[in-house]
Amino acid sequence: MKPEKETTRGLAQVEGYLLLNAEVEEARRHARRFTDALPWLTTAQREDVESVYVADRMDICRETLTRIAGRAVELRAEYTARYDQLRARCVAVSVLTVGAVGGACAALTLISR
Repeated sequence: MKPEKETTRGLAQVEGYLLLNAEVEEARRHARRFTDALPWLTTAQREDVESVYVADRMDICRETLTRIAGRAVELRAEYTARYDQLRARCVAVSVLTVGAVGGACAALTLISR
């Protein structure tokens, strides 16, 4: 693998790791805020509720990211297909234009003789 690709991949992995940790910390903050509203919980119950809350939030996050990644792949395929069509049309129009101009030049050359 090329060093640039390895670097890019490594940076993407680090970014993903940092984003995941930030999401986990955010879920923990929300869980603590939630359990703070339930003052009758024992310490063990509070920890259990927070743990379940964080796990649920991570499941939702994983599902959302999976759905977004799938949609990104679909969009890439759609845009690639559209780009290929547009490129083919542009090439066809360019070839026809060059042919028409070349034919007009040839016709003018024959007429002017």
